[in-house]
Amino acid sequence: MKYSTLINGFTAINLTKLDVLTGLAEVKIGRAYKHKGKILNTMPSCLKTMSEIEVIYETLPGWTEDISKARNFEDLPVNAQRYVLRVQELLGVPIRWIGCGANRLDMIDRGEGWDLSSNPDESI
Repeated sequence: MKYSTLINGFTAINLTKLDVLTGLAEVKIGRAYKHKGKILNTMPSCLKTMSEIEVIYETLPGWTEDISKARNFEDLPVNAQRYVLRVQELLGVPIRWIGCGANRLDMIDRGEGWDLSSNPDESI
C-alpha cells in the first residue's frame, strides 16, 4: 500500500474490508522488506529480488466486536481504531473512508480535512 500511495499521489485512502479482520486474535501489518539481511527502503522492482525477500511484520491485537453497524470512527472497537491509525501512520496519508461491512453503504466517512497530526484520542 505504501508504494501504491507513493506512485499515485493519494491524498486520502479508502481502507476496505476492515470487517473481515474481526475475530482475529492478532492483526499483522507488513511494514518492511528484508533482502539478504538488509532492510529495503522501498518495494523491490526486480521479480527475482521480490521472490527472495522476507516481509517484516508488526503485530497488533485484534478485536472480536461486530463492526458492521459502525458509522463513526468512535463506534469501532479500540483495537480496530489503533489498527486504522497505525496503517495511516505508516502510509503517511489520512484514511478517510473505512469499509466496515458487506454492504456498499457499510462505510465510515471521517470527513474532509481529517489531518494526520490530529489524533482525537491520544490514549488510543
